[in-house]
Amino acid sequence: MNFLIQIAVMIVAAYVSAALNTPPKPKPAALTDWDFPTPDEGTRRAIIFGDCWVSSWMVLGVGNYRTRQLKLDSGGKK
Repeated sequence: MNFLIQIAVMIVAAYVSAALNTPPKPKPAALTDWDFPTPDEGTRRAIIFGDCWVSSWMVLGVGNYRTRQLKLDSGGKK
């Protein structure tokens, strides 16, 4: 009978610890999180205009990456 009390206390303790535990906040995405294939020094670079499938594509540059949150206005002019 004593083991039933211990199991009940263990279950209550698990529920209390789960209820009091705050979930971890996710880290914001950073440019280092992405793994773009980048060219090595001396690799030839092709410039393609329009739509085209290339077997060995590389990312030569990533621009306009925002690191701060955008501030939105409350609405239109009044």
